[in-house]
Formats: sequence, C-alpha cells, structure tokens
Amino acid sequence: MLPRDLRPEQLSGYPPEARKLVTNYIAALQRLPLSFLPSLLRESIEYDYKFPVERKALERELANLNSLSVEQLQEWLQGFAEIHLSAALENFDWINAPAQFVEQLSSYLWTTHQLDAFRTAAVAYADRLRAAAPPEPPSAPRLGITVVGQGVTSYDQPLFRKLRAHGAYYSHVNPENGLRVLLDAVAARARAHPTPYAHWYIDGGKEVEHDTALTTVSYAALEPARAALLGKMRAEIDRPGMGPEALRTRLAQLRPADLAFSNGDEVLDRFRIKMLTEGSGTQIFSTTFAQWTAREALRRAQPLTLLVRFAARQRQKPMNELLAATLEATELDPVGSLVDADIAAYYNWLNQQRLPGANQSSFLVWFEGNTQALVIGPGVPRGTSSTSATTLSQLLSTLA
Repeated sequence: MLPRDLRPEQLSGYPPEARKLVTNYIAALQRLPLSFLPSLLRESIEYDYKFPVERKALERELANLNSLSVEQLQEWLQGFAEIHLSAALENFDWINAPAQFVEQLSSYLWTTHQLDAFRTAAVAYADRLRAAAPPEPPSAPRLGITVVGQGVTSYDQPLFRKLRAHGAYYSHVNPENGLRVLLDAVAARARAHPTPYAHWYIDGGKEVEHDTALTTVSYAALEPARAALLGKMRAEIDRPGMGPEALRTRLAQLRPADLAFSNGDEVLDRFRIKMLTEGSGTQIFSTTFAQWTAREALRRAQPLTLLVRFAARQRQKPMNELLAATLEATELDPVGSLVDADIAAYYNWLNQQRLPGANQSSFLVWFEGNTQALVIGPGVPRGTSSTSATTLSQLLSTLA
C-alpha cells in the first residue's frame, strides 16, 4: 500500500484527537513519499499523549505541508522520493504500526547503503521546516535549577568546572533551608505563569513537599513501576532467542496500565513509560533517571522552569545483579553520584540552551547542604567567582 491509497476509515485504531488531526490533513499526506510519511504518522498517532509544545509543533508541520504546492512539495521531499524501498516495506502496515515501520526502514537503509542519502534528505527538510514554521518563543524567560551532592558533607575537588566559563561561581553561599528556597521560587513561577507542564520538579530520590502546580517525577515514587519493569525485562531476557532488538520492541509496546500507573494524567504517564523503557539505566540508577528525565522534559515539554535534584545512586555491579531486584540493602555511592551529577548539571544547561529563547534563559546549580553554587544568566558576568557571603535567594534575584 502506498500513501496515495490512505483513507480516513483506515485510521480507526488511532486515538480520537490523533484520528481527527490526521483526517483533516489526509489529502496532504497522500502526496508524501512512503519513505517519509510513516515517520510523520509515528508522531501523529501519539498526538493525544503529547505535551502542548509538541502538539503545536506537529500542527505547524502538518499545516505547512498542506500549504505547499505540488512543485514545492516535490522540491522539499525530492531526497525522500529517491529512496528505494522493498516490497516488504510497501506491504507493511505502516498506518497502524508506523514506529515499527520506521525501525525496519532504518535497518533496510543501512543494508542497502541509503542511510546517508536519507540523512541528507532529513536534514534538508528540517532546515526548510525550521525556516518556514519557526518554533514559538517562550512566554517567559526559562530558569533551570540543578541540585547536586545530596548526602555528601564535604568534597575537596573543584565543582562546576565546565560551567564556570559561562557564569559566576560563589563559594560562600548560606545553605540554610536551601532546597525550600529553590522549591518556593519554582512554585512562584508556576503561579505567575500557570501553563500546563511548564514547571517541573524532578527528584532522583524521594520528593520533598512541593507545590501541586509543579509537574513532578521522582525515582522513589516510581519504585513499584521500576520493579515491575525489571521483572518483565528479566522474563523477556530469559526467553530463548530473545535479543536486544526484540526486547526493545516489547518494551515499546508497554502501556501505563502494564506498570500499574494510576496517576490519572495519561500524558504524564506516557512520558514516564517512555522515560523508563527508552532510557538506558533509568530503571536502576537514580542519577541516570534524573538526567534522562530532565533531558526528555526539556526536549519534549520545553518547560519554563525545571528543578532537578540528584540523589545518591547504588554502586556499580554486574548487570545481571542490577537487573535482579533482590531484597538486599542497596549500597549507595554518594561521592560517585556527586561526580555524575556535576557532569549532568552541565548537560542540563546545554539542553536548555538548545531551546527557543536561550539567550534570555538562566541557570543555577547548587551543591546541596554546602556553600558552593554557580549562576548563569543574561546579566551575570562570565568566568567570574566570588567569596562574598550570599544566599540562594540573592542569587535567584540576580537571575530575575
């Protein structure tokens, strides 16, 4: 089956909003190459469970494709039209299983030496789309906060080395009630800009009391789901003939109910599922959990405010032991976790800088319970340091 044969009645398996969206643009979709369309349907079929920013981006893309003339569309997608596909791919159920089609397409492109051509076509298309339908700027300047070093009383090595060139380092910060100060600041921003999924609190340990306006994901709260997922992974791994690709496919088919999610927010539950099943190590390492969740929240939800708190992770063990959820007490590695979180803070800042409005964004990282912090912002002098006594509240005020 080819895109020109796509009909509205074939979309009956799509969630309601996704079905409505695709149906509205079906005439435009019928004109797209088969090497391109399933990738777009893979995003469209998830429309009901996407964050508002993702929905708007998809709507802009479909509207743009719909506005192109026949000649313009041929010019935009010429590289995709030149990709040769197998009969097996043409006969695949790419309408109802677009993600699986894309997986098989990737393998086929590799074996037929067309991967470079496909990548070139994809980059060219993305550049054109970005110019024709640019992302919307944020409604307020973004603020990222990363808290590292929970459980570490002292550390004699330099921290925030990769970030120091971009902001101001402070070595005499009053740590009293520091986490509460930061959470209150995040809550104040949530009240000032009450947009769904715009203000996040991610905790690599057990979340502390916080404003309910914040979108919250924590390692401790997801312990039952993580244990259930590890059990399913062990069962699949023990099956004869099970390889990594098959395991990945099985994990991609999991739904919130499979891990007993009952949050009532299917958008957030679907996000949690993807974070646990697509992230490498998010099920067993709290630092990886916090870093990956922050990365995906920034990439997908593009929040105005993001507070990420790292906790101590368990020590490294052989993978079979890590996957075997035993009742033995977990041995933690606070100092090693601080090193992980220090690097992760840098990645959090980099990922924030990739979002619209980066030149107005601010960032703060703090060594929890200690006196070291660093701030980055439009009005903050770069590559500077201070030994003057200050507080986290005062540092936040420099970013306002």
